[in-house]
Amino acid sequence: MNRQAANSPHSLPPRLFDARCRACWYALGIVLLVLASFLSLDLKWGEFLSLEAARSMGRFIGEFFPPDLSPEFTRKVLLGAWETLAMSALGTLLAAAAGLALALPASRLHAGQRALARSPTRWLLNALRSIPELVWAALLLISAGLGPFAGTLALALHTTGVLGRLFAEAIENAPSGPGDALRAQGVPQGRVFLYATLPQVVPQLLSYTLYRWENNIRAAAVLGVVGAGGLGQLLAFHMGLFQMGKTSTILGAMLLLVAMVDSLSYASRRWMTR
Repeated sequence: MNRQAANSPHSLPPRLFDARCRACWYALGIVLLVLASFLSLDLKWGEFLSLEAARSMGRFIGEFFPPDLSPEFTRKVLLGAWETLAMSALGTLLAAAAGLALALPASRLHAGQRALARSPTRWLLNALRSIPELVWAALLLISAGLGPFAGTLALALHTTGVLGRLFAEAIENAPSGPGDALRAQGVPQGRVFLYATLPQVVPQLLSYTLYRWENNIRAAAVLGVVGAGGLGQLLAFHMGLFQMGKTSTILGAMLLLVAMVDSLSYASRRWMTR
């Protein structure tokens, strides 16, 4: 019996490529695109890996040391870090509220719902997230002026598109059993969402929000390059003047800020999933 099972064709491992496997064709297409990218781009690996390039990079990195840790400049960097943290937190909070408001019309709460606003709302979310934060900030500087206000709005607009789509997918994929039971009893749609759907997806929504806060910390640090405040504005100013000691201090503050928020977000998500 065992020998027959071992010799059975059903026990053989599947072939690496099957013409009827859609995933195999997708994977093959991706491999071809990657190969075409390498062939079409002018990648000068010889110059990049040359000894002269390594020496130039070594001299450039050496200019970052020692970092400027004078009390006056350190205080300025701490204020910039706090501004960056505040921009990311407020922008993410605004985006979470707006994303949840847009996720409701962008999702079909049950199979029988017509959801006429679903497609237009998803187009709006696609438009919001298709424009990078840096471009939003450059556009908003015209109306909001220099400073963190434009950066906060830029983070909020882009993240609204991202969170709105993620929230809509989470709401649509929530188990429909509790909601169907309430609808069968004649409970209005709003209460069905509040008492059946929302409690099931709240941990997932919070996890998405925390993850986007991590990303927005990095984005907020870069937005200052166009004058949107925070550490990025300090970085653009001092790096433009080739003050590498001060630039090194700012980069170190960025790394510490991102590491702190990543750790806090990771611990929060672990706590929610217990």
